[in-house]
Amino acid sequence: MKNLIRPAITLFILISLVTGLLYPLAVTGIAQIAFPEQAAGSLLKRGDEIIGSTLIGQSFSGSTYFWSRPSATSPMPYNASNSGGSNLGPTNPALIEAVNERIKNLRANHPEKEEKIPTDLVTASASGLDSHISPAAAYYQIERVAAARNTDTAIVKSLVDRSIETPQWGLLGDSRVNVLRLNLALDALEK
Repeated sequence: MKNLIRPAITLFILISLVTGLLYPLAVTGIAQIAFPEQAAGSLLKRGDEIIGSTLIGQSFSGSTYFWSRPSATSPMPYNASNSGGSNLGPTNPALIEAVNERIKNLRANHPEKEEKIPTDLVTASASGLDSHISPAAAYYQIERVAAARNTDTAIVKSLVDRSIETPQWGLLGDSRVNVLRLNLALDALEK
């Protein structure tokens, strides 16, 4: 029996050290070297104050800011602990009502717009925490933001143009705009 227990305990301790200590330390070290911003939570700071994460959507509602994609956790604000989709199918009356209400709100806040509203401004994502919107969604909001800030539309458009992130490695995903970074850049214009 001793011949079986001793190797089993030794193997258990060895595997516990490798998988519970060495492997996590190695992966964390590699992540901090290869992806330092993401490994630190992609937090944006102003001095010692944490403003937010560029990976989790932020709730912006004022007319002076670009609006994020709606949160699936509405009416709750963006919050990682509230993540998850609504699980409502495309024919669900509650989803249709929510989308129609968002369309009505966008039309009221963008009366000059006659073109189609970008889908990501009226539908939530599967996670409900998207930090990005499409370039079309950002361009759709330019006139409202510029007017609310009493800023030239061309300046705001230029800021959006510079904020567009291309697909990762030129292949993965779509072009996108990080709403938090864009709104912080807007605030920096006024300083």
